[in-house]
Amino acid sequence: MTEESEDHENLLTIELKDGQVVIELFPEDAPGHVERIKELAEEGKYDGVAFHRVIDGFMAQTGDVKFGNSEDYDEVAVGTGGSDKPNLKAEFNDRSHVRGTCSMARSNLPDSANSQFFICFASATFLDGEYTVWGKVVEGMKYVDKLKKGAEGSGSVNDPDVMVKVYPGKGE
Repeated sequence: MTEESEDHENLLTIELKDGQVVIELFPEDAPGHVERIKELAEEGKYDGVAFHRVIDGFMAQTGDVKFGNSEDYDEVAVGTGGSDKPNLKAEFNDRSHVRGTCSMARSNLPDSANSQFFICFASATFLDGEYTVWGKVVEGMKYVDKLKKGAEGSGSVNDPDVMVKVYPGKGE
């Protein structure tokens, strides 16, 4: 972790069933995306949201606050929704998609990211400059590795794992 993140202002915690994941945020590289992630976390929008697309050796995708909440999960529509906030303008940066990278999911339109994001299991540098990197897992990647994997090809997950609670700062 950098000195900047030691004050917990630039950290995000995701509670998973197996343990806690701490992400260092990169507000200098993706200020709008970091602000959105923190805002949705503070509002509790990510709590109970499923990892609906998990591809072994590639990434785990979550953050569909509209259709991905475990209380009213829509397995047909999950992955197509966002939040009630406007889409974000792309903030492509020089950060590389390596193991633990947190990056925004989007459609084929660069300015279509909203609330969904993914965490890379391994290097995926072919995504560099195409998706906005906004953070990196600094603690608990072993818990991300334990997420239930999806179907071969699509990555769609039946009975997916969820983000139990998400909040700015570092958990206990």
